Amino acid sequence: MGELAAQLPVSRPAVSQHLKVLKETGLVSDETVGTRRIYRLNPAGVEALRDQLDMFWNRALANYGAAVREDAGSRDDQGHEPGIEPEIQSEKHTEKKKEKEKK
Repeated sequence: MGELAAQLPVSRPAVSQHLKVLKETGLVSDETVGTRRIYRLNPAGVEALRDQLDMFWNRALANYGAAVREDAGSRDDQGHEPGIEPEIQSEKHTEKKKEKEKK
């Protein structure tokens, strides 16, 4: 842990706390060798994390795609929302564009 802490811009106790959390979640394992504690990535824990992240992003992208398709389906051939005059839509678009430019 000392070698790792020496390379990071945080204190040794902070590194120790982070390693403790990583160990509790199964992402790393440790073993005592003499007076040292050696930490290693736990491949099974990292694989489980990867699976969770893949599932999260796949769901997020699928939901985004569905929202885009739904939005596209609610517009006419010219891209106008039904029931809203094109001039009003143009004003809304201009307002949104100005808001984005301010950010």
